Amino acid sequence: MKVYNTLNRASEEVVPLEGNHVRMYTCGPTVYNIAHIGNFRTYVFEDILRRYLKYSGFGVTQVMNLTDVDDKTIRDANAAGVSLEEHTQQFKDMFFDDINVLNIEPAEHYPAATDHVPEMIELISKLFDRGLAYQSDDGSVYFSIAKFPGYGKLAKIDVSEMQAGARVSQDEYEKDNLADFALWKAWDEQDGEVGWDSPWGRGRPGWHIECSAMGMKYLGESFDIHTGGVDNMFPHHEDEIAQSEGATGKQFVKYWLHSAHLIVDGQKMSKSLGNFYTLRDLQEKGYTGREIRYVLLSAHYRQQLNFTFDALSASRAALSRVDEFTERLKALESPDNAGLPPWAGKARDDFEAALDNDLNVPEALAAIFDLVHEGNRRMDAGESDWSADAVVGLLSRFDEVLGVLATEKAEAGDDIVALADARETARQGKDWAEADRLRDQLHDMGWEVRDTPEGPKLKRL
Repeated sequence: MKVYNTLNRASEEVVPLEGNHVRMYTCGPTVYNIAHIGNFRTYVFEDILRRYLKYSGFGVTQVMNLTDVDDKTIRDANAAGVSLEEHTQQFKDMFFDDINVLNIEPAEHYPAATDHVPEMIELISKLFDRGLAYQSDDGSVYFSIAKFPGYGKLAKIDVSEMQAGARVSQDEYEKDNLADFALWKAWDEQDGEVGWDSPWGRGRPGWHIECSAMGMKYLGESFDIHTGGVDNMFPHHEDEIAQSEGATGKQFVKYWLHSAHLIVDGQKMSKSLGNFYTLRDLQEKGYTGREIRYVLLSAHYRQQLNFTFDALSASRAALSRVDEFTERLKALESPDNAGLPPWAGKARDDFEAALDNDLNVPEALAAIFDLVHEGNRRMDAGESDWSADAVVGLLSRFDEVLGVLATEKAEAGDDIVALADARETARQGKDWAEADRLRDQLHDMGWEVRDTPEGPKLKRL
């Protein structure tokens, strides 16, 4: 299995630092508001990575942080007139509800920043000991990037022309704001009741130190994979490397993976353009978590994803095609001693080759639909010398990675079955108007009835 390592700008084989166990840190949500579909594009990519590592035989320990103290969480909690904890908890709850809807596997650890301030203070103390941190006149503590020779190696930026002594206090800033960044922010009136005591006075941690401290607590001073959106590369991930390696003298992370942006209808997502969507917004429009997940994983993670409602409709059609193929397989009688047919084995090989190549999900999906096409062709031709159960099992195996193929079959209640039976009676009696009326009634109740040679079949819309 190979991945594109942003640190070296190269495709590299995944070889864990310890045995067959991959330790992975994924940047989680800043819980000042509800997460949007751009966030979930990254979280779905990270889920595919986790799932395929496990599919490939690796053990995985994943940490996803919850940033519940930073500039934005404090600002919005104060504006709402509630405590930081009360403000952020509602968005933590929504986040976990949303990842469940999107069938994202839970990480092993979800550390919240506010629960790990002592670890952050300890890490900052180590940076003082190594001469990489200093305290400004206002009491805040900064990292001196001029004293860390490797600064800029992830984002590939040149620090030689930076303004000596320049500092940036905000958590998020652009590349042209290259300057010493805050490790600890001295308390001021805007922080309200938010603050912790430290050797440098009352205050609170900067955003970047949070991930370093929590990553090292749960995964060790050096670990295998760190992921996030491409917008995290600078300054956040660059600063994580500097403060972590500055404190330990060891390489912080072996492989860095970054997902590209999501845009909507060819434009940057923004509330002012009216194209800003949360998962709940899309659900209210009638789309399922399964359909949304399919769109979010459908493009290669390093390619920009253009999210459209046409793509959602296409995902519904694609998943329906897989569902129908699966149901057809389940209804097929095949010999007990038959095995996986060669054409299905080729699909498996193509699927794995695609994902081994830096998680090329579009090619993996193409392998699945080649399987569907060939399988339908074989069944249309009346072939039965292969195991339909084995092909169903292969699709289930694929879904261990994609998490989008399988769906619980909705069972029709007695009232739905009675209406379908009444419609069939009307059809047999050639009462077409009544049959059409009952068909429309079933449709309004969320069911489609299809007439097949084996009789009418109900399908949940």
